[in-house]
Amino acid sequence: MAEGGDRTEQTTPARSLDPIDRDILRILQTDGRASIRSVAERVHVSRANAYARINRLIDDGVIRGFSARVNHERAGQGASAYITLKIVQNTWRTVREQLQALPGAAHIALVSGDFDVLLLVHTPDNRTLRELVLTRLQSIPEVLSTRTLLVFEETDLDPVPNSGAPPDVEPLQ
Repeated sequence: MAEGGDRTEQTTPARSLDPIDRDILRILQTDGRASIRSVAERVHVSRANAYARINRLIDDGVIRGFSARVNHERAGQGASAYITLKIVQNTWRTVREQLQALPGAAHIALVSGDFDVLLLVHTPDNRTLRELVLTRLQSIPEVLSTRTLLVFEETDLDPVPNSGAPPDVEPLQ
C-alpha cells in the first residue's frame, strides 16, 4: 500500500471530518476503485466537490493510499504469522526501518504490554517463515526476543455497512 503523508500526520493537527467525509471514506474502504462520479452520487455532492474532498483527505494524510485486498494463500504466501518482539528501549525507529525491509512484512505496530512490537508476515511456506524469524529477525541487534504465533485461518473484515450513516445514504454493497 502506498504510504503518503507520514510527515503530514506528524506535523498537522487532525482536521475533523464531517458526515460526508466519513461516508466517502466508508465507500472507498469498501471499493477503492469507485469512480469520483459514483462517490459523488452516493453522498449527494457534485463531482467537483467529491474530487476536492478526496484530494483533501489524501493531502491531510487521512487516506494513506489505495490497495488491493489479497488472498495471501492463493497468491503463494501460504504461511502467515504474527511475531511479537521485545526490543532495546528507544530503538523503535531503527527497528521499524529494518522490519519494513523484510520480505513478507505486512503490518508493523509499536504496542504496549508484554512485548514492544507486533509484526504480521506472509511467507510462501513454513521453511521461509522459520528462516525469516531465526536468521533475519533474531540477527537484528536491537531485538531482544521474539515469539511467533502461526495463523491457521484469517478473515479480513469489511467496513460495517451503514454504521452511523444517515438514512439518505444508500447502503454499501
